[in-house]
Amino acid sequence: MQEFLNSDELAAALAVSVAGALRGRLAKEGHAALAVSGGTTPVKFFEALSRTALDWARVRVTLVDDRCVPEESPRSNARLLRAHLLQNDAAAAAFLPLIGATEQDIAAFPLPFAAVVLGMGLDGHTASFFPGGDHLAQALAGERLLETMNAPGAGEPRLTLTLPTLIAADFTAVHIEGAAKLAVLREAQRPDGPDFPIRAVLARKPAPEIYWCP
Repeated sequence: MQEFLNSDELAAALAVSVAGALRGRLAKEGHAALAVSGGTTPVKFFEALSRTALDWARVRVTLVDDRCVPEESPRSNARLLRAHLLQNDAAAAAFLPLIGATEQDIAAFPLPFAAVVLGMGLDGHTASFFPGGDHLAQALAGERLLETMNAPGAGEPRLTLTLPTLIAADFTAVHIEGAAKLAVLREAQRPDGPDFPIRAVLARKPAPEIYWCP
């Protein structure tokens, strides 16, 4: 686990790592794709990455998951991305909002993703893999690239990329902040720990990079 003193240091380091993964794929294949999570935690990371110099015109960006709300809604992850990531240098990237996207849209990306950045909730969910989700098993199995999700803790209905689609990335990170989320992560990492959905990501080989600050 990579530990940082504060969210500014974490954001800068994570932006360097993601940019490195994107550059690596661009050098090999000429194009690259990135999937990121919403919420308030990654805002500083988005802003740091947006100012990173790379060939953004050859990068395609989408979301790990989103709420099924209009993009004008303050709860829209697409709105968050447009405001904080698709700015500055990164304004040249092509963005595919997840709401309204199809299997064919995602399949047209240069998969696997060069980089995927996940978050985690206090209930142990990541992406829209919520405990008690109506399509949780299908999302983890990943017979499709996209899956819908309704769950008691989700608020609105959701759309999410499926687990195999996410963990096939060249670089996978889990970005969490605060003591409470670290405690949940530690519980999920125990072999006999609770059956949190995040455990499916932590089981990835090689394990995802954990970025944490208080």
